[in-house]
Amino acid sequence: MEMEKLLNELYSHSLTNIKLGLENIKNLCEKLGNPQNDYRVIHVGGTNGKGSTSTTIEKVLLENGYKVGKYTSPHILKFNERIQVSGVEISDEEVAKYYYMVKEIMAKYNIGATFFEITTAMMFKYFSDKKVDFAVVEVGLGGKYDATNVANGEITIITNVTLDHTEFLGNDIYTIALEKGGIIKDDSYVIVGSSEKEFLRGIETSSKNYINVLEKYKDSKFNLNFENFTTEIEIENEKFISPLFGIHQYNNFLCAYEGLKKLGISNEGIKQGLKKVIWPCRFEIMKKDKNILILDGAHNIDSMSKLKETVLKHYKKDDIVTITSILKDKKIEEMVPILREFSGNIILTSLKENSRGLTGEELKGYFTENLENIIVEEDIKKSYEKAVNLNKKLIIICGSFYLLSKFKEEVK
Repeated sequence: MEMEKLLNELYSHSLTNIKLGLENIKNLCEKLGNPQNDYRVIHVGGTNGKGSTSTTIEKVLLENGYKVGKYTSPHILKFNERIQVSGVEISDEEVAKYYYMVKEIMAKYNIGATFFEITTAMMFKYFSDKKVDFAVVEVGLGGKYDATNVANGEITIITNVTLDHTEFLGNDIYTIALEKGGIIKDDSYVIVGSSEKEFLRGIETSSKNYINVLEKYKDSKFNLNFENFTTEIEIENEKFISPLFGIHQYNNFLCAYEGLKKLGISNEGIKQGLKKVIWPCRFEIMKKDKNILILDGAHNIDSMSKLKETVLKHYKKDDIVTITSILKDKKIEEMVPILREFSGNIILTSLKENSRGLTGEELKGYFTENLENIIVEEDIKKSYEKAVNLNKKLIIICGSFYLLSKFKEEVK
């Protein structure tokens, strides 16, 4: 079966076999020999910052001589990005091998499973066969009932909780924190990256013994270097330079730093590993046709606010044009004012090919006044051309990872 057909078949499981709980993934893993127990697991959850934290830990451990698997989602350009060992994506041939392995078990034992459960089982077995020392595993959605939760995290990191995916996780911070705290195991070393009271109250139902990095490192400080687009963090007179840029990357780094120190990595080892950190579409800087572009996956209120805070530290609103599209199940009404605060011009484009997407014209309905700086252009290439023609200092593309994927495929 060619790769495209295989992936279409794999994706077709997205809306089938949905069953609350871990029974499906436990059954799959059991038939695979429980591969999730064959290596040390660093389990990373939270609303925002999971990928940045995971990638920092992965690169530092690799630089310090460990063999490391990393599991993240969503992918930007291709499925293989989700499963990596030593920074190398799983090959098409290996995707096929492990998919058929899991598919055969599903058929033989009559186990139903979703796309994410199948992919997670593939990942656990792949990492076992590759004999990794560590697996850095990012939660897919929530925590307690997430397929990754069959792993026993030696270190469990929960970066933060904001109101996102409320239709699945709950309508308030405490309830969502309860769900995300469900990944905490009795013997986990627990790290959190937020001091929000309701968040901590939720976490404390799973663990009283957590490390709040904002409290532990309250005397640390950071600076955004807009010349090199790096985040400079100082902890106890030691300076660390992260290539991941933005106000929010300070908290993410502290979470990663605490986990790495717990694993015995030296400050020098962390500094060397940071040089290798790359994480696409998280305040990713691109220079194209003499323009500076920022590609950022901001897709909810909190991440959009952090993007705003970061860019306005150096740029004026009128210096910026933003190309955006937002999925219809997001809190668009609350995101629009934030967009307007940092965007002199906004170009609305289409994600209608996605079942949750909107056209630019549909999105315009959320902009009820001051429409003179709002442009609707359904075609992503033409959106970029119009942004360039506005001659602004900065072009930002944000609102959805699906939009960034589309931009990279069709424009870059």
